[in-house]
Amino acid sequence: MSVALPAPRVMFLIMALNNPVSRRSFLAAAAAAPLAFASPAGKSIPVGLELYSVRDEMAKDTVATVRAVAKMGYEVVEFYGPYYAWTPELAKDIRKVMDDTGIRCNSTHNDMKNFLPDNIQKAIDLNRILGARYVVMASSGNPAGLAGWKAVGETLTKAMEKLRPAGLRAGYHNHQTEFKTLEGKRPIEVIAANTPKDVMLQLDLGTCVEVGEDPIAWINANPGRINSCHLKEWAPGKPEDQKGYRTLFGEGAVPWQKVFAAAEKTGGVEFYLIEQEGSRFPSLESAQRCLESYKKLRGA
Repeated sequence: MSVALPAPRVMFLIMALNNPVSRRSFLAAAAAAPLAFASPAGKSIPVGLELYSVRDEMAKDTVATVRAVAKMGYEVVEFYGPYYAWTPELAKDIRKVMDDTGIRCNSTHNDMKNFLPDNIQKAIDLNRILGARYVVMASSGNPAGLAGWKAVGETLTKAMEKLRPAGLRAGYHNHQTEFKTLEGKRPIEVIAANTPKDVMLQLDLGTCVEVGEDPIAWINANPGRINSCHLKEWAPGKPEDQKGYRTLFGEGAVPWQKVFAAAEKTGGVEFYLIEQEGSRFPSLESAQRCLESYKKLRGA
C-alpha cells in the first residue's frame, strides 16, 4: 500500500531533484548519512542494558530504574542476581512495568546454584513470568582444573533438560578466567565442548579483549551460539584515569565494527546488551551516553 506524502514535502523533493545544485546536495547528504547495520536476514538487532550497569539505582527503586532505561530508548533489559529472590507477585509487577513501557527481558543472569535440581524450577517460573528466553549462568564459582570446568558444562547440560520443555534455553557468560589457558586449554573451550549446541555462549567483549584474546576468532569458531553479546568496553590503563572498564562504550580497544559483523553473519546474535562498570558519570547518565555512542557507531 502506498502512502501519500504531504504536499509541501512532495514539492520540496521535486524541486530539489529538478535543481542540479540542490539535487547534488541532496544526494551527497543521503550518501553521507550513516547506514543502519542490519543482520544478514535484514532484521535489526535490539539493543538492551545489563541492569548491573545501574545497580545503585536498582537498589533504590527497581521500577523507576526500568522506566528510566526504557525512556532512554533501550529495547531490552537483563536482570541480574537479586531477581532470583523475587516473589512471583513482584515478578508480575515488574513484567507489567515492562509491558507498559514497551521494553522486554530476553535473559537473566544467575549464580550456578540456580541451575541445581532443587533451585531450577524457581528460575524457570520467574523467567517465564518476565518473558525471558535465556537463563544465563554468570557465576560458576571456582572450578578446580579442567575437570571442574567440565562439571560446569554438565550442570548446564542437565539444566537444559528442565529448561527446554519450559521454552527456555541455558546460557553461559564468560569473564576473563574462561579465556586464560589452563592445563593446555581455555576453560571457555571446555564449556563449549561439553554443552549442547542450544546452550548460548554469551560473549562478554571487554573481558575477552582485556586478556588479549581475539573475539572475532571465538565468534567464528562457534557459529550460531553467540546469541547475545555484552557490549562491555575496555581500554588499557588505570581505572582512576577512566581506563579499564570505566571507559565508556566506543572509547576503548574493542573492535566493535568487526564484532558486529561477525556476530550477525556467523554468531547468530539475537540481541545486544550494553554493560558499563562505572565511569566518570552517574550510572544512568553513563547508560544514556553509551546508548548514544552505540547508535552513532553502528548507525542504528
